[in-house]
Amino acid sequence: MSTPGQPSPPGEPGARVDRDRLGRLLGDPDLAWLVERVRRRMERDEPLTGPVTLTAPTTAERGAAERLLGRSPGAGRSLTVRLDAVDAVLRRSGISPGLAAAVIALTGPIARLTDVREQEANAWQNAYASLATLGSELSEWSDRLRQDGLVRRLARTPQAAKTLLIDATTALRALPADPAVSLPAFANNTLGDAHALDDTTPLATVVLSGVRALTGFPDGSGTEWRREAWASAGLLRDALSSTVLTLGLQGTAALDWMTDTGEPAVLTLRQLTHSPPSTAPAVVYVCENPTVLATAADIHGPACPALVCLQGQPSAAALTLLRHLHSHGSTLRYHGDFDWGGLRIADALLRRVPWQPWRYTAADYRTAAAATPLAPPLTGTPANAAWDPDLSPALTELGVRIEEEAVLDTLLADLAP
Repeated sequence: MSTPGQPSPPGEPGARVDRDRLGRLLGDPDLAWLVERVRRRMERDEPLTGPVTLTAPTTAERGAAERLLGRSPGAGRSLTVRLDAVDAVLRRSGISPGLAAAVIALTGPIARLTDVREQEANAWQNAYASLATLGSELSEWSDRLRQDGLVRRLARTPQAAKTLLIDATTALRALPADPAVSLPAFANNTLGDAHALDDTTPLATVVLSGVRALTGFPDGSGTEWRREAWASAGLLRDALSSTVLTLGLQGTAALDWMTDTGEPAVLTLRQLTHSPPSTAPAVVYVCENPTVLATAADIHGPACPALVCLQGQPSAAALTLLRHLHSHGSTLRYHGDFDWGGLRIADALLRRVPWQPWRYTAADYRTAAAATPLAPPLTGTPANAAWDPDLSPALTELGVRIEEEAVLDTLLADLAP
């Protein structure tokens, strides 16, 4: 509130501005530079005192400054006006209670930059609020998304980001899809737009990032990589390109014939969703590398027990098959490479379907490392092994990677009839 005898500051009751006279005096277009300088200072909460200088002023700009101050502002190549002097003129003339009120009257309300930044920060924080509705398995991903700038680059504004993340969390809460479903159908049913998750959309970028965090799918690029990344969460671009390699399974006419001949079979997701095996072995062995399955077919032929090969990250077809076998009573026994990538694949599989280790523990790793003196060094980012907490520390300690081919004889002995 103003004190007696002093004009009211801008915004207080009683602050009066003679707009007609103000427009003729400070509203001169040749003083626009001065008004803009004052406005910028007000936005930054800087004092309206001291000089402001205009380089290379025109004759008209010099004349406008002279009329404002009632005297020549001085000669030279630049034009300098003291804001204190302008404020005094406005007050003495009764045109305005001060320079700040005059500029507000001429140009409209002024938002302080600190307030604007605070409002924008609050808006961005609110934009990410929907991420809190996701499960704990995506908490680290949600934290990273808040910090890495991806959403800001894609959405540009807090309002657009809020819409983007609401749609992304809606999609991610419905994943993984079980049974698998086509990507356009999922987008239509979940988001109301069959093209919402097309490759070119910002939403697809965010959701696919969340899918990878959900399933442990590795980094990559390209059409094939995106197809498999989506498939890892049960979202399919087609039902034929996702496959799984098997040996010794029965329960369909085709599988029975392949098993009788001792040959591996490649099953598509379409086959598994339309005609899954009608029988489930008591034990199904699962490996990561196709060399294990191919060699088992060569050595054991029709007598080889049921074996499924992931060929890296579990495809939608592999997950569909393993879930089907588990739900029908099969015990799954898994082996993979002893390296950080192998642990991540195994962990991603364990989050989707239960399995027991098949010579895939810390003790097995130490035995294999001792028997492989020329094993290559271990590289990459460490990963945990939920099925054996001692395995990850053992890899760190010994620092070598043991691929499945290095223990092939041991695995084949386990598969002997």
